[in-house]
Amino acid sequence: MPLGDQAAALLALHDGPGFVLPNAWDAGSARVLELVGFPAIATTSAGIAWSCGIPDGEGLDRDTMLEHVARIAAAVAVPVTADLEAGYGETPDEVGRTVARAIEIGVVGGNLEDARGGQLLGVDEAVDRLAAARSAAPRGSFVLNARTDTYFAGTSGDVFAETVARAHRYVEAGADCVFVPGVADEEEIRRLAAAIPAPLNIVAGLASTTDARTLFSLGVRRVSLGGSLARAALSTLERAGRELLDSGTLGFLDGAVSYADLQRRFGS
Repeated sequence: MPLGDQAAALLALHDGPGFVLPNAWDAGSARVLELVGFPAIATTSAGIAWSCGIPDGEGLDRDTMLEHVARIAAAVAVPVTADLEAGYGETPDEVGRTVARAIEIGVVGGNLEDARGGQLLGVDEAVDRLAAARSAAPRGSFVLNARTDTYFAGTSGDVFAETVARAHRYVEAGADCVFVPGVADEEEIRRLAAAIPAPLNIVAGLASTTDARTLFSLGVRRVSLGGSLARAALSTLERAGRELLDSGTLGFLDGAVSYADLQRRFGS
């Protein structure tokens, strides 16, 4: 599917009743998620960082992160949206170059955070960075998801009011969707969905353990998983390693996909 069609398909998902967007951390996990039947896939900066043996939080430089994202985008036929963290740049121009590079490697969407090093950026600075991203990727070619970390980083005033105010500014700057991680209360999520003038993205499995169907009923349009799938996979690996070390048994293989089956799946 041409990239323009992929971008349109990803954007159209936001107009429906709600969709789950799983986060892959390498080409193999992306391929499995595509085979399961997801219509689009996101990347996870956390999962990619962990796969490299380092913590999340722009621990990888832009080029290295985009190399991993490129392998994910090349492995699947469905639209891919990338976790671009805070844009891998000090200035709006550098953020714009990051988004332009993402498009070059076959990505049709991306998240941009308004915090760096755990600290919220000033709203005007965050808007400038989003505007640069939008300029590098005109509407229709790239689904721009503006992430605000107000519930993670905290604010000096009313966190709900600050979140909504930032969301309005970000939509005016060109965001197609607004991502609010860190909020768990269902009534708060309902209020956010009603007050934000764009589709709301909530991450499940982090602060919120509410299931996707319930989130959709609250007005959420996009439910992503962040690093949750990667955490589940690494947890399974750790349990398997402990079983091998402690008892030498192979109980961790119960229910595992066979070698031959995986070969067939990846060969299709």
